[in-house]
Amino acid sequence: MQLVLEKRAERSGAIALVSPMIAIGLTIVTMVILFAILGKNPLLALHAYFIAPLTDGYSLQEIAVKATPLVMIAIGLSLCYLANAWNIGAEGQFLIGAVAGSWIAVKTQGTDAGAWVLPAMLVLAAAAGALYALIPAICKVKFGASEILTSLMLVYVAELFLDYLVRGPWRDPHGFNFPTTAEFDPVATVPLLIEGGRLHLGSIIALLVVAAAAILLGRSIKGFEIRVVGAAPRAARFGGFNANQLIILTFAVSGALAGLAGIIEVAGPVGHLQPGISPGYGFTAIIVAFLGRLNPLGILIAGLFLALTFIGGEQAQIAMKIPLDVTKVFQGILLFYVLACDSLILYRFKLVFPNRQVAHGAG
Repeated sequence: MQLVLEKRAERSGAIALVSPMIAIGLTIVTMVILFAILGKNPLLALHAYFIAPLTDGYSLQEIAVKATPLVMIAIGLSLCYLANAWNIGAEGQFLIGAVAGSWIAVKTQGTDAGAWVLPAMLVLAAAAGALYALIPAICKVKFGASEILTSLMLVYVAELFLDYLVRGPWRDPHGFNFPTTAEFDPVATVPLLIEGGRLHLGSIIALLVVAAAAILLGRSIKGFEIRVVGAAPRAARFGGFNANQLIILTFAVSGALAGLAGIIEVAGPVGHLQPGISPGYGFTAIIVAFLGRLNPLGILIAGLFLALTFIGGEQAQIAMKIPLDVTKVFQGILLFYVLACDSLILYRFKLVFPNRQVAHGAG
């Protein structure tokens, strides 16, 4: 008897629907085992991760704040992935957008600049993120370079560039030598939606991005083109669709959304530019995109779920002394199970019973 993977005659819609839930269930089972190994009560740990944050109003706001960059970045990544273009460097585009937008905040600080500052920061951040994403896209189209490697390597360039700025020319002279800019002026910060909390206008922008992506993919020719080029490249060529142009477009849109998310994070919850402004949003957004089935509404739900793990991880660290890195372990395991379960959409397990061969002696 042998267990083999057999290719399905057609894609399984049912498995595609329940695959994320199976992946989440398997991840939780794995985490229960991990908590037990760490000597923690698994039930209390799961309560701290997934239940406690939902019982407090401030934590609910924090979930929305954390979900904002995740959803915005994941929407852009989903456009790339649907077009079979693999942008892995959204973290770098996030940081470059934060740097570009912060340039205006730094240069106008203390000058009594008008209300134009924040819109200009948002536009410049989106443009910078798009331009930064175009580097691997153009290398892919013109030279055949792997967009996976080039976009990933550019993440480290962005991190070091940001680090140089806040430790050098942009460092706050009154900041006790900490690597940070001065606090942004009020005209350079994202308005709050709830007084006394941290929920800001960026959450509304994220919802608008979700709605725009849903319309693009569901009701436009360009959305149809993205799907066809990714799912059936040969048919797309016969239909006159240009895959290279689509790679450029999807990378630019993805980078713009990542850059926009970057400046919203800096001008919103953080309030100044510093190293470590991202706990890995650009990489976690990859999980969000696949967990959400590359669907805008699914990405919104997945973004809220992954944001819950961030806030739950912080609460578990405080209440149960569980290392915060366990949250990253959770997210990594979740991505593994999502990709593993997705293989069942195109393949299925089958038991094979090989024919028994009976040897007959000569005689």
